[in-house]
Formats: sequence, C-alpha cells, structure tokens
Amino acid sequence: MPGRCRVSGRSVAQPGQSPAEALQLEADYYGNELQKSEDLKTNACVTLARPLPKVLRDALERVHEEVVARYYGCGLVIPECLSSCRILDLGSGSGRDCYLLSQLVGEQGHVTGIDMTKGQVEVAKKHIGYHMDKFGYQKPNVEFLHGYMEKLGDAGLADESYDIVISNCVINLAPDKKAVLQEAFRVLKPGGEMYFSDVYASQHLSETIRKHRVLWGECLAGALYWKYLYSIAEEVGFSPPCLVTASPITIGNKELEGIIGDCRFVSATFRLFKVPGGSQAGPGQVIYNGGIVGHERELVFDANFTFKEGEVVHVDAEMAAILRSSRFAEEFLIQADRASCCKGLKEKICNPFQLLEQLAAPGPACCPGGTCGPPGCC
Repeated sequence: MPGRCRVSGRSVAQPGQSPAEALQLEADYYGNELQKSEDLKTNACVTLARPLPKVLRDALERVHEEVVARYYGCGLVIPECLSSCRILDLGSGSGRDCYLLSQLVGEQGHVTGIDMTKGQVEVAKKHIGYHMDKFGYQKPNVEFLHGYMEKLGDAGLADESYDIVISNCVINLAPDKKAVLQEAFRVLKPGGEMYFSDVYASQHLSETIRKHRVLWGECLAGALYWKYLYSIAEEVGFSPPCLVTASPITIGNKELEGIIGDCRFVSATFRLFKVPGGSQAGPGQVIYNGGIVGHERELVFDANFTFKEGEVVHVDAEMAAILRSSRFAEEFLIQADRASCCKGLKEKICNPFQLLEQLAAPGPACCPGGTCGPPGCC
C-alpha cells in the first residue's frame, strides 16, 4: 500500500560472539584501547548524519572538552520538543549527548545515562558539577548509571518512566538487539519515543566479520541487516520505524576493506513510537502550529514527512496515530481525512541505502513523500 513501510524479514539470532564475549570485547575496546575519537579506524562512530543546528552548536560549546574528546557516536540523537521531558540515553559513554539534552529539557526535565563501561561512566560523572554550574542549574538534572541496556531493570529503571529513549551507535554492540528494544519499550510511557542512530549493513554479515575484534569495536561487525529492524520493532510492539536520515560510512583501511568485501554500511537515524492500542483510527489531515524551538517554521519529522507552519499535510494512519498519541499532539491540529487523499501518497522510503542514493542524486532536492508532491519528486 502506498505510504506504508512494510519490510519483509525475520528476527534471527546473529552468529559471532557469545553475549559474554561481545560485552568483554566492547569493554576492552572502549575502556582501554580507545582514549579519544581520533583512535578509531573508520568513521562509523564519529559521523554526523546532518549538520548541527545553531541551538545545538551553542549547547555543544558549553560541554566540557574531555567529554567531547571521549565521544563516539554515529548520528545526531537530539529530537525535537524536549522541554521538561524525561530522557534515557542507552550507552551514554562520556555523557556528551546527555549534557546536550540537559540544556534542552531544562532544569525541570531529567536525563539518565547508562553505560556498561566504567571508565566512560566515571568521565561523565566527574563533570556533573562543572556542567550544572555552566548551565546555571540549582541542582543536577542528569545522572549516570553503570549497567546494561539489555537489563535496565537491574539498574532500577521502572516501567513507563521516560518520555524518550535515545542511543547513539551502541545497539550494534548488543548481541541481543531485541532485548534492547524490549527494555526501551518497557521503560517508555505510552506515546513515548525511541530516537536513535546506529550502523546498518546492506546484507547479512558473515561469521568471519562478526568475530573480527576490530570490526566489532568499530561498530561494524555487530551491525544489523537493516530489514531486521522492521521485524524486531514489530515483534516488540513499536510502530513501524520512521527513517529520519542516513549518511555513508567509509573505511580507510585496506585490510578491513578486504575482510568486508562487497558489503556496505550506513549510519542511519530512526524513530520508533510506543503508540497505545486503539490510537490508529485512519489517515488524517494535519497542520503544524509552528513554534517548536529550533523548528519554528518547519519541522522535518523524517525522510517522508515535512510539516510547514500553517500548511495542510495529508498523512497515513500510522503517522496520524503517532502525532495524536505522542508529545507532538499539542503542536498539531489533527483531523480525520475523509477524502482519503492518502491514496496519492508515494511509497515511503524505508531503506537507508535507498535514501543515500536519493540524497546523492543530482537535481532538485527530494520533497517529503507525505506531502502529495508533484509527479516525479522522490
């Protein structure tokens, strides 16, 4: 059906490292071998999917230099409409994203970071006082926990306790990716969102790749075949993934290139929503009210939907349900689409490698697929 993302694929156990072996590899690589981002051998864990807007550039300037130097990530995991939100960062590392988010949720919001690498958690904790003074907060609105994203309950994180869960280039390091998404789903409030960047592969990875120590630490050996994300999300209970953006991953190492062969990797950002049962009532017409900080006139929600202030946009049932049930509900005027204009919606872009090709193609910029754009666009 046009306008819907349906990707065939099934969730399977991935060959390679055992859970214990994978966790030890990760701890050693990120705790001992890597001391700064320049030590990485590919751009998988340092690439940004899109330029930082000014509000985030200004916020980043207020983050301690050691925290920034120890940062490893593959995208921008700062969603919109964050005031007073409770946010959980899975694999928070040195805390860079947490300290950015701390400024955006405000003193009434709260950010929790959890990471399995003690050294990284220690770096993040060491600078809490520095950042609260810098932000002018009377008390900390951030905390950092040592723990595992597959077992958030062991760290004391309760059901339905967060508005947003983020992660930045860490789910690929989890042997059991379904467990990570299940835990994220559990701790999210109804209508909550998981907004995350990660590395994805264009095909199934061989066991040789999955067992390669450096490729594992560089976030490539654990990369999910992109179609599986859709299967896992559905199994867990999330809405179909919304592809936000994608950027290519380069490997400047001949030895690693030879091992990888013709497989390609991409850094992609997705958003998943915990839509309450019964919220999906059909397609809709929505009008963005405008005013979200940093997105006052235009909100680029994902690769398929862009909302401009005051303009009517026809959306499918999935997007209508997301907007109705999430923190974005008050930012939109939402009505049922009786005219079924959505029959004219183009097929959604689901494949991050397809999005890369479109972004690299010459010609006019691609318009969002959810705006009933002119023929030939997208």
